[in-house]
Amino acid sequence: MSSLDWKLLESEYLFKDNWLTARKDKCITPQGKIVTPYYVLEYNDWVNCVAIAEDGRVIMVRQYRHGIGKTILEIPGGSMDNTDPDPEFAMRRELLEETGYAFEKLIPLGAVAPNPASSNNLTHMFLATGGKKVQEQHLDDNEEIEIVMMEMEDVEELLKENKLLQSLHVTCLFYALLKLKELQIL
Repeated sequence: MSSLDWKLLESEYLFKDNWLTARKDKCITPQGKIVTPYYVLEYNDWVNCVAIAEDGRVIMVRQYRHGIGKTILEIPGGSMDNTDPDPEFAMRRELLEETGYAFEKLIPLGAVAPNPASSNNLTHMFLATGGKKVQEQHLDDNEEIEIVMMEMEDVEELLKENKLLQSLHVTCLFYALLKLKELQIL
């Protein structure tokens, strides 16, 4: 098979901030076509996790999401900090900050590209088991997160009814359910 990869000819940053970086690229396709401008959004990688407490309940988080103007139910997750050495470290940090829970086991479920057409980052997915409450939440200044403990069957019902809107979280739940079935936990 021939390569379909484009070659980057030029790149110019249009905007750089802590939470959003935008650049304009000029590329050439293998057939010689110049593609310009092509806009790319740069983000740090993200992490998310299906977190299961030691009593078997799933730890969900409820928070307002301004992009869609709604308060929604999600799984814990967030952005990797530049100081995080790896995705597992970032996920453990996010779990502790958002939920106050620490976990015996963190099982990597792989990574997905949130929007590979225009964004450069990955979302690293995990399944955490054996969660114990070890502290209170330690939220960022702009975060208001409510913890919602749910039975796995209820989470599955939300999936079936299309009531979980965050697509990256739905993807992680899918992979976690497959892993739980493989481990014969479900």
